[in-house]
Amino acid sequence: MEQGLDSEGWLFEARRIPSPNCDARPEGAAVSLLVVHNISLPPDEFGGPGVIELFTNRLDPAAHPYYETIKDLRVSAHFFIRRDGELIQFVPCAQRAWHAGASTWAGRERCNDFSIGVELEGSDNQPFTEVQYARLAELARMLRAAYPGLHDVAGHSDIAPGRKTDPGPHFDWAKFRALAGWPGKS
Repeated sequence: MEQGLDSEGWLFEARRIPSPNCDARPEGAAVSLLVVHNISLPPDEFGGPGVIELFTNRLDPAAHPYYETIKDLRVSAHFFIRRDGELIQFVPCAQRAWHAGASTWAGRERCNDFSIGVELEGSDNQPFTEVQYARLAELARMLRAAYPGLHDVAGHSDIAPGRKTDPGPHFDWAKFRALAGWPGKS
């Protein structure tokens, strides 16, 4: 099986489900930040179609009471890692996914412009699975090889403090950094 990214930034190993919620990165915006998120739909429930439906604008507001509150969102991420390690890609890395919202990192605003967003199927209320850490680390290594300027990693809570809490208190940054060979504080 071929590994790595194609010329548009689609990962060969990922299941591809294109999202319409993306656009072109600004001219000259190089990828320099990996943003880790968590998501579950319905909240704290795993394995269902909710995240895929949200990212492809097919979420049925009648399917769950919570969905009525998010029915008008137009969001996406580049990647989604399920609890069992399945890797799904919604947006090619060359494009801007709509995952960060109002955000700032290292004095730069609009993190979507220069980041790649990875959603882990999970919540702030429980630990992530070992296979998710392994898949995220593998993905991070591939992305760093493809994008030499990719030198920072942060949680959604780090780039949107006070507004976001994910990936949450159960995300083990030291474990991720060790598995991914990512330098920096652990």
